[in-house]
Amino acid sequence: MAIDGCRSDFPLLSHLHYLDSASVSLTPVQVADLVREFDLQYRANVGRGVHRLARMATLRYEEAHRTVARFVHGEDGLLVATKNTTEAINMVAAGLPWERGDRVVTTRAEHHSNLLPWLRLRTCGVEVTLLDPLPDGTVPLEAFEEAVDDRTRLVAVTHASNVLGSIAPVKAIGRLAHDHGARILVDGAQSVPHRPVDAADLGCDFLAFAGHKMLGPMATGMLWMKEPVIEPLLLGGGMVEAVSDEEVRAAPGAGRYEAGTPNVSGLLGLARAVEYLEAVGMDAIRAHEERLTARLLAGLAACDGVRVLGPDGGTPRIGVVSFDVDGYHPHDVAHVLDEAVQVLVRSGHHCCQPLMEHCGCPEGAVRASLYLYNTEEEVDLLTATVGELVRQG
Repeated sequence: MAIDGCRSDFPLLSHLHYLDSASVSLTPVQVADLVREFDLQYRANVGRGVHRLARMATLRYEEAHRTVARFVHGEDGLLVATKNTTEAINMVAAGLPWERGDRVVTTRAEHHSNLLPWLRLRTCGVEVTLLDPLPDGTVPLEAFEEAVDDRTRLVAVTHASNVLGSIAPVKAIGRLAHDHGARILVDGAQSVPHRPVDAADLGCDFLAFAGHKMLGPMATGMLWMKEPVIEPLLLGGGMVEAVSDEEVRAAPGAGRYEAGTPNVSGLLGLARAVEYLEAVGMDAIRAHEERLTARLLAGLAACDGVRVLGPDGGTPRIGVVSFDVDGYHPHDVAHVLDEAVQVLVRSGHHCCQPLMEHCGCPEGAVRASLYLYNTEEEVDLLTATVGELVRQG
């Protein structure tokens, strides 16, 4: 499937310019059609029935796990369905057997979802070390080399920043963690949708990502584990093999972590989204976004009074660009873009308040985030409107 021909699969793009995919991507008609097919033709719970609908739903649900696992090259690990990246990270934070004096190393550049679960561990005696970013907001490998020691149990780091678009050296960080006997959790919420990601090659122990950022339905996410070393966060129906007064024996595989009725239609939709992305090609998506990002950075650089956050344009990054406009609150800029030219962007702290403070943006910033369905014309419309706003100011 050619990337230039995919835009018609997203009906919302017929009347607006959507540049907020880092928050939630649009979903193509193919995904919506599959979800509707499940609800109308074989809606049933999974793993708990022998009638034809239950068998079909279970088969499709298991196939969906395999499809998503293949997408991140995670066939040799275990992939668990979650609501989102936040739930996946919390499952690890709550499920590892922590002891007083253990250390977690993470950074002040993290999304709150990869920060707050670790900070809460301080209440049970876990030491949490927060690495400071450089002036451009990135955290270099050297900072991890100085911080990680033999008491470190886990390193938690974002693969691609949802504010700066910068890409962390997670493979090298993972090797460092393993050299000290620690595990590494990678927040892949922004990397998995936008570039080829190989969980095995990254060397991570946990990879968390969200379906709603990669063309899938809302409230879908995944936790990939190299080994199922965590205890289940939830107990209840579907996650047990046997129950008695004396024993609860958990089910094997992903089922032990998916208590209760799962989001069956959501996971089926996510698998269909994965197939869509594979048909377009993740290398093609990455190249398309890199071209648009370079154009966006150049356009904003030409606007007086606009400051782009993050590393310079020569640094590898995904299609996420945050900026502030001198004299304007970020919400005002976003409102003007929406009302004047139907360009939808995000504004605020982007769930990264410590990073925003570090970057000198106490009120937050404007963020434009690109995906496979965006065009050069949309980028030019955004930069032209921002430029006009500056001139009028």
